[in-house]
Amino acid sequence: MKKLIVLLIVIAVAIYAGSPYYSAYQLKNAYDAKDGAAIAATIDYEQVRPSIQHQLTDQFATTMTKYPLIAELGGDALTQAADGFITKAVDGAITPQNIEKVINTQGQANTATKELAAAWAIASDQVDLRNLIQSLIVQHGDVDAVVKSQIQQVMKKQAAELEQQAAQGNDSDKPTLSYCGINCFAISGQVKGYPLTIEMQRQGLIEWKIVDIVLP
Repeated sequence: MKKLIVLLIVIAVAIYAGSPYYSAYQLKNAYDAKDGAAIAATIDYEQVRPSIQHQLTDQFATTMTKYPLIAELGGDALTQAADGFITKAVDGAITPQNIEKVINTQGQANTATKELAAAWAIASDQVDLRNLIQSLIVQHGDVDAVVKSQIQQVMKKQAAELEQQAAQGNDSDKPTLSYCGINCFAISGQVKGYPLTIEMQRQGLIEWKIVDIVLP
């Protein structure tokens, strides 16, 4: 009887400890099968959205420190306009419907995805922000007009890059899996050539939800 109890405890502990690995396995299978609905259902959007927004707004603030003249010309209006676009882009892209669509098409660009890619590019200094100086001067400090113009240009560029990356970028064959706490589990690897880290949080005993996506 004691051996049976010990065996049951061992099995329970194994299931408890191994549950995130099984969840990661299910995510990989869903991704390979282009099952967007399955992946979309594992995301806690109320945690993921603000995390991505904070990542991008913080990155943009850091980027702006490299361009003091742009910051001086644009002032708070430029930051507010950029942060507003970032928030809108994240809200539009990080939804069950869009996540499902992105997974089903394996990265094919749509409007919401293009906007998020543009937000990431602007925030991460992946575009020539020096053009903003000339634009701000030409537009006589009309920050809103400049930002809208720049966003349209960046979206066109990022759309082409996204489609090329989706076609040529590699996915990790064996992503790194590790506990980051008793109720925290991280999956790190490449998706279409982009390095990403996904953090999952335990829900109950063996269920897990994606609560954070760390952008490159």
